[in-house]
Amino acid sequence: MAPHHEPDAPLPLEGITVVSLEQAVAAPFATRQLADLGARVIKVERPGGGDFARRYDTTVHGQASYFVWLNRSKESLTLDLKSDEGREILHELLAGADVFVQNLAPGAAGRLGLSADALQARYPSLIPCTVSGYGTSGSWADRKAYDLLVQCQTGLLSLTGTPDEAVRAGISVADIAGGMYAYSGILSALFTRATTGRARAVEVSLFDALAEWMSQPAYYTRYGGTQPPRVGARHATVAPYGPFTASDGKDVLLSVQNEREWAALCEQVIGRPELTGDPRFATGSDRVAHRDELDAIISARFAGLGSEEAMELLDRANIANAGVNSVAEFLAHPALVERDRWREVAIPGGSPVQALVPPADLKGVAPRMDPVPAAGEHTERILGELGRGPQDIARLRARGVCR
Repeated sequence: MAPHHEPDAPLPLEGITVVSLEQAVAAPFATRQLADLGARVIKVERPGGGDFARRYDTTVHGQASYFVWLNRSKESLTLDLKSDEGREILHELLAGADVFVQNLAPGAAGRLGLSADALQARYPSLIPCTVSGYGTSGSWADRKAYDLLVQCQTGLLSLTGTPDEAVRAGISVADIAGGMYAYSGILSALFTRATTGRARAVEVSLFDALAEWMSQPAYYTRYGGTQPPRVGARHATVAPYGPFTASDGKDVLLSVQNEREWAALCEQVIGRPELTGDPRFATGSDRVAHRDELDAIISARFAGLGSEEAMELLDRANIANAGVNSVAEFLAHPALVERDRWREVAIPGGSPVQALVPPADLKGVAPRMDPVPAAGEHTERILGELGRGPQDIARLRARGVCR
């Protein structure tokens, strides 16, 4: 049954204003989640195109898939921050804001007078959040850091793929990690300000975020002497844990986590209970050491089973399993459809799109899922709120300060 929501219940961050100089993925992901919770997010974009992520692709009714995902429920204001008038308008916004988020190129915020220290000196109640590549200190502070570069630098790429080839993770995992920590850091800073009156700056680097996610292989390598091997879709340190191809060509992934499950797999699925006494497979470490021999035994059994039959056997044995879905199969997954996890969201110039409800359900609260803005869509309204009349706005547009 779908969770019950009360659409009229107030959102947790109503009344909070976020101003963001954001681009690409990490910072927009953080601010979109704040918008989901009711914060007003004013996205400041460059005149003449805006966030370059708007042009990553055109697959969603002419809009970029990344941008549609990351920017619903925001307001878009275009400003030329190289102009004095543009910076003046930005500071008027910051004077009334609670949070400022930026993931500009290394050093750019400082050159604009928007470093965390400068902002906190001018606006003591403002929470500045900096999302960087490798941090704002040290010899790597000035280096550009895109997602795949950070996957390389943290060692993730060395773990992902087959023995013959390293591959990138199929999603922007460093950006997503950075966005998640920026989001949780901002929430922590808002709570701290509410309880102590102190506004603390937040800083997150993509490198540090993904480094945290690399902790298990880091421990394994530091104290085991070698890093986990690349084993494709199999688990590097647990066996059997990976996909096996059934007779109909569908891959079914199974996971054995303990000795009870190992015995059940041997007896009820493979049909060879004597394997539980085989010294090659006596412990989890033994099964990892003899992975190829074990996988060959399981593969031979699966070759005689259809995928549905294999999953039914695994279910009866209480062994975790799942078909290896395509993205199209994921979109129609019963865990989404039966639980009403899709909502319609409007996008610029096209039909509404289906968007997933945020993962954290707050009982009695419906998340905000408002339209994705066109570049500069809210410029006139926001400038009007700051006291600019139609003639002022026309003059600013003529001078290229906004669009």
